[in-house]
Amino acid sequence: MRFSHLRRPIPARTGAHAASQRGFSMLELSISLVVIGLIVGAVAIGRDLQRNASYQRISSSFVQGWLMAYDAYVAGTGIVPGDSATAPTGLVNGNTNELCGNALQGVFLAAGIRLPQGRTEGQADRYAYLDSNGNPQEVQVCFQNVNWAEPGSAVGAYLARPRNVMVLKSMTPALASLLDAQIDGNADARFGRMRENSQAAQVAVVAGVPWSVDERMAFGSTAATTLDESQVAVVTGWVLMNR
Repeated sequence: MRFSHLRRPIPARTGAHAASQRGFSMLELSISLVVIGLIVGAVAIGRDLQRNASYQRISSSFVQGWLMAYDAYVAGTGIVPGDSATAPTGLVNGNTNELCGNALQGVFLAAGIRLPQGRTEGQADRYAYLDSNGNPQEVQVCFQNVNWAEPGSAVGAYLARPRNVMVLKSMTPALASLLDAQIDGNADARFGRMRENSQAAQVAVVAGVPWSVDERMAFGSTAATTLDESQVAVVTGWVLMNR
């Protein structure tokens, strides 16, 4: 016996129910991807602008503040920081040892020199900032007498002479390049008023060289890793003082 007359056709899904079941079209997916890309790009641009603003504050307030404090100390005392008032040598700290931390701050405060604004109270020699991966870094200021390559008696000849410098520790490559360009107009690790510590006294190097690390390198490494989560490698720079 056949019961075909009892079978009823299943109605097609129409209207709002059918619309709720369909997938995204290629146009809708493309628009969504464009919107997501714009949001990600805006976040990245905002992060870069914030970081650049922080670097500018380090340059204008912190580094320039310490340069001015050094000049004010020399003008007010007649000697360089840490030198002997009775038997001056012209060398920072009277020798080649760094003048850093509490000792540095104490020397300036004892002379009545106002310290630049640093990380916090009692840490005017430090300034916290973020690297290009958003990880915390801290630049520190010291002063020292070091060997500094200067032109000799012939073109292309250089001699190393003792000079007083401001030491800038733990700079990311981006910060070092910005400060170098603003201090002497040339982002070069070998020449100019600001140099990398390993290049400052190189009398045999007669051509400019780049800074030894870049933003692709992780902290403590000189090999490019290009990992977004890594703390960026840092470098030490020297800035030549007037006295």
